[in-house]
Amino acid sequence: QVQLVESGGGLVQAGGSLRLSCAASGRTFSRYIMGWFRRAPGKERESVAAISWSTGNTDYADSVKGRFTISRDSAKNTVYLQMNSLKPEDTAVYYCAANPVGRNWRRTSEYIYWGQGTQVTVSS
Repeated sequence: QVQLVESGGGLVQAGGSLRLSCAASGRTFSRYIMGWFRRAPGKERESVAAISWSTGNTDYADSVKGRFTISRDSAKNTVYLQMNSLKPEDTAVYYCAANPVGRNWRRTSEYIYWGQGTQVTVSS
């Protein structure tokens, strides 16, 4: 059974940092694209960052470039999202997801496995 389990969310003041983790299990993800998405209240789910498990290549939404860093630890089968200089507009539920196709790293429909989400709240 494939599982993606996120952790690390919480409440932080603007300018602070959080590191989200996504523990993946149940299959080999070495050829997958792993992505972080977020959904803010009243908004659509949007891509935040993605990484190729095999090459380490990354992609970021313009709104988080220079502030967020995605990485993976193959030994732990875990993907991370380091979030620095957080802003109130980063408040959302953050989801980890796995994409076996890799044609469009930002397209939600390409991701077939999803975690349950973790809440990130940034206070002003």
